[in-house]
Amino acid sequence: MSFREESDDGRGDLRKPFLHTGSWYRMGSRQSSLMSSSQVIRDSSVSVLACVLIVALGPIQFGFTAGYSSPTQGAITEDLKLSVSEFSLFGSLSNVGAMVGAIASGQIAEYIGRKGSLMIAAIPNIIGWLSISFAKDPSFLYMGRLLEGFGVGIISYTVPVYIAEIAPQNLRGGLGSVNQLAVTIGIMLSYLLGLFVNWRLLAVIGILPCLVLIPGLFFIPESPRWLAKMGLTEDFETSLQVLRGFDADITVEVNEIKRSLASSSSRRTAVRFADLKQRRYWLPLMIGIGLLCLQQLSGTNGVIFYSSNIFQSAGISSSNAATCGVGAIQVIATAIATWLVDKTGRRILLIVSSTGMAVSLLLISVSFFLKGFVSEDSSFYSILGILSVVGVMCMIVCFSLGMGPIPWLIMSEILPIKIKGLAGSVATLANWFCSWAITATAPLLLDWSSGGTFIGYMLMSAFTVVFVSIWVPETKGKTLEEIQFSFR
Repeated sequence: MSFREESDDGRGDLRKPFLHTGSWYRMGSRQSSLMSSSQVIRDSSVSVLACVLIVALGPIQFGFTAGYSSPTQGAITEDLKLSVSEFSLFGSLSNVGAMVGAIASGQIAEYIGRKGSLMIAAIPNIIGWLSISFAKDPSFLYMGRLLEGFGVGIISYTVPVYIAEIAPQNLRGGLGSVNQLAVTIGIMLSYLLGLFVNWRLLAVIGILPCLVLIPGLFFIPESPRWLAKMGLTEDFETSLQVLRGFDADITVEVNEIKRSLASSSSRRTAVRFADLKQRRYWLPLMIGIGLLCLQQLSGTNGVIFYSSNIFQSAGISSSNAATCGVGAIQVIATAIATWLVDKTGRRILLIVSSTGMAVSLLLISVSFFLKGFVSEDSSFYSILGILSVVGVMCMIVCFSLGMGPIPWLIMSEILPIKIKGLAGSVATLANWFCSWAITATAPLLLDWSSGGTFIGYMLMSAFTVVFVSIWVPETKGKTLEEIQFSFR
């Protein structure tokens, strides 16, 4: 397979602004580029960590968007005279926008690169927050929420893929989990700041992650694997050298990436549906879609949706403070998962996480079933309320330890480079569709039967244990090329 510095399809000039950003790409020769980069970042782990921290602003934006509607519901409905159904529509439109963004995310990331994709995603987020902040009627709220969702849909695919493609194999799990950690931080920040500022100012604050992300992207390298796929050999090797450090020998990794691309013989060939019949394509696609769907179908959004009612039934009067507590627990548990994932492996954390979620959901459902047979004035009723709170907390901790961060990490690791754009878009779309479905149906199902609803979620968590045990491979300590070769 031959590598060329520029593509022959006329798109090179369009991609150039996204490829050659940052001081090391401005230099005249490769040696000068490496010298410039080494003055900024000396060591591989420091270099990659700096890149991860910059792109993590995208998931923080993601989390801030997800959490915004919770602390602002009362104020927005009062100020703009919204009905409950109108505010519910406002909250759900981010999922609709994210589904549209997910459809476009893979092709955008493949055409102009991971950095260019994140730059594009930041723009609708900024416009969306401004639209909400200055809204005088529901139409501006709806437009802003859709735009935010569109940007978040692109971010949710691009960030884990970028991190997986730049991280060394021994750090990829922990660094990949930073994506979900940043999401939980964004959620917690929206909850916490919502206690102190009004909804318009909170929307303005929501702009800040993207305002920092855009200039930050100019100081980090593009994904070397994407550059190699595009045939930009010199930029590919320069980017990898920057990420691994000036003194590092990258020969082996360069050859592995080139060999992987050469074996696919598909750098410019469009993906055909017939290709998906091959095991090396349909199996990782099935695993990626399955994990991202099960992440949502296990009912985390339903539990969080109903958590304020559960807290109130247990005698916790301040639902806002309790919600902030839930956000803090998510951050702590996800941080622990970030530390554990490269030590214990992906599969064991997924199995432990799903098992813990199933047990927690069973505890919640039993508490609700028994409440139907107990007087509200009895002490046993209060005990059942406390048990349901314990179940919610355990469910959130277990989700954050595995099913929260790891499906996105697995998706970014196992999808072959030939179908990564298309397959990643499909997997991300499936995740957002399931998220919308759970969010939309949770109020109706919980009103029908709280205990029955949580039993349904519990069964999905139990199925996840089986799915992971049978289908999901362990990717700890393997290069992306080794992982993809294992599916052949």
